Amino acid sequence: MLFDTHTHLDQSDFDEIRGEVIQRAADAGVTQILAVGCTANDSRKCVSLAAEYPEVYAAVGIQPNYVAEAQNDDWAVIEQLATAPGVIAIGETGLDRHWDYTPFDLQRDYFDRHIRLAQQHDLPFIVHMRDCDDDIMQSLREARTRGILKGIMHSFTGDTAMAAECVELGMHISFAGMVTFRKSQALRDCAATIPDERLLIETDCPYLSPEPVRGKRPNEPANVRHTAECLAQVRGVSLQQLADLTTANARALFGL
Repeated sequence: MLFDTHTHLDQSDFDEIRGEVIQRAADAGVTQILAVGCTANDSRKCVSLAAEYPEVYAAVGIQPNYVAEAQNDDWAVIEQLATAPGVIAIGETGLDRHWDYTPFDLQRDYFDRHIRLAQQHDLPFIVHMRDCDDDIMQSLREARTRGILKGIMHSFTGDTAMAAECVELGMHISFAGMVTFRKSQALRDCAATIPDERLLIETDCPYLSPEPVRGKRPNEPANVRHTAECLAQVRGVSLQQLADLTTANARALFGL
């Protein structure tokens, strides 16, 4: 069994093929899938998908690049959805300096809101990070002073030292298709150092298709198997062991 801990199954890429995609995932051994919201409306759709498909769970949040577009009542929607059936995480949230869609102070504000909401409901939060490792760590260190952190460094691209501190703060480290790319040896070396109990896998579909299907869109949950195979090789274990480990980690983190 495999658990894809980060997908965007709500996106229009899947509207005509969603049932087929979920069936292909099942055929590949992917038995549990987390659909992650990026806006209030996306989050509503993720909750609806969790109600429609037994394999699918939902995370609700406003991704940093969409925060500037959020309407006045959108945060209240996220707060309400946090207790909806099938919701097992908050996010995705985080910080992004690569794109200039949202003023950085506003990103920080919403990142803190998401973390506090997750702590309030004892749910894990999902962290998006791009070109802002130091800023992310500063926010996580501040949040840790309020209590133990429980969350996921989604599609991790940091270095070994950053991963180690995230683990020390209480976070899980999740790897997506980038870890399979030929140029990503440093990321594979980092993946080899993650403690067994903090390792997760994901697709981030419809993005980041792994080798050997890199460049094909949409990426889909069935392809998380390729990432699992890569990580199993990197860590010197069988695919079955890697699958069992990461699925158990996800289920424990999400309280399933």
